[in-house]
Amino acid sequence: MSALVIDGRSLAERIKQHTGEEIEALRRQGIAVRMHAVMVGEPAAGRIYAQSQDSNCADVGIEYRLHALPAGAREEDIRDCIRQLNDDPEVTGIMLLLPLPEGINTPTVQYCIDPYKDVEGVNPSNLGLLFYDTPIIAPCTALAVLAILREAGCDVRGKHACVIGQGSVAGRPITLGLLAQNATVTGCCVDTPDIAAYTSSADVIVAAAGVPELLQARHVKPGAIVIDVGINRVPGETDECGKPRIVGDVDFEAVKEVASAITPVPGGVGPVTVAILLRSAVEAARKQRHQRHIIR
Repeated sequence: MSALVIDGRSLAERIKQHTGEEIEALRRQGIAVRMHAVMVGEPAAGRIYAQSQDSNCADVGIEYRLHALPAGAREEDIRDCIRQLNDDPEVTGIMLLLPLPEGINTPTVQYCIDPYKDVEGVNPSNLGLLFYDTPIIAPCTALAVLAILREAGCDVRGKHACVIGQGSVAGRPITLGLLAQNATVTGCCVDTPDIAAYTSSADVIVAAAGVPELLQARHVKPGAIVIDVGINRVPGETDECGKPRIVGDVDFEAVKEVASAITPVPGGVGPVTVAILLRSAVEAARKQRHQRHIIR
């Protein structure tokens, strides 16, 4: 029997609906949610991504503004822009669109974002507090994975979870999020020899290595839940709409015949992550009003 295919778009719409209701409740209290994004130059698809963010924010009632800096902006220029947004009480959320131009130290710039306005949870303060399960704003992808597991009816407490990929944006925060839920977590990466030795005993597998179709059916224990975080373009291949073909880190067609539940790519983790970002923007605005204390 094929696995349950978890509909990320449906879950995302429900999260967005609830987020819109929270924003309206805050508005009645005189609290507006305002997200400002900083983009340097014109990174590939950057403007399209920013327009998508604007549209998603409008869907739930978040005010959105893009600050487009020239490609030649110095690191100090970017940091000055972020500091101004930090100091502006009308701004409740800040995003930094990546990648930054070559030569810019991305973590250094991210560190400038006020942890209470860091809607993506990328400030080192938030990443560090994740270790103690007390982030002000947690990374969106990790929160999305946990939300999808709840959607699948999976209580990870006591279960063996295997996370493939240990990047700072997805893999490591996901690992810490699962540990906080009392899962027994194995961390693998693309350099792990014989990944199947670890994944084949896992109740939950999260693939976040950035390698197309890395996880095959032979890697998966029958009945496991498989969450695919990967988004990979297949060179030279297009989909039925003529757009570049996108695949995840999981061989979806093969693995769905073994797993009990699986997320597709596209339509799985991606839309949930976007919805979580909007929810985090609300959380940021609320905490700035009621729970702020000095970390910076």
